[in-house]
Amino acid sequence: MLDALEAAERAGTDLSISALAQAVGVDQPRASRLVQEGVERGLVRRIQDPTDARRSLIQLTSAGRTQITEVRTHRRSAVEEAIASFTPEEARTFATLFDRFVHAWPRD
Repeated sequence: MLDALEAAERAGTDLSISALAQAVGVDQPRASRLVQEGVERGLVRRIQDPTDARRSLIQLTSAGRTQITEVRTHRRSAVEEAIASFTPEEARTFATLFDRFVHAWPRD
């Protein structure tokens, strides 16, 4: 959820719960629960949609941005540790195959 909100923020847009649900591949009730948990944890906030007062838009808070940075740092460290024993050739092969994997990942 946080990654999807960050991507929307970079694109200069805000996501509704419906748009967030689609972005993360869950149904709307599940997205609503994710957002509520994020609000309770201080990671996201709801704002009123200026074009439709019946809708809420979801935005990252500074705590949400900090969480994203911490998770990415942890992931990067875990990957570096996991491939530390790879030879340079193995690391290149892994990078090539992983790139193919990421690009083949279903987006719909």
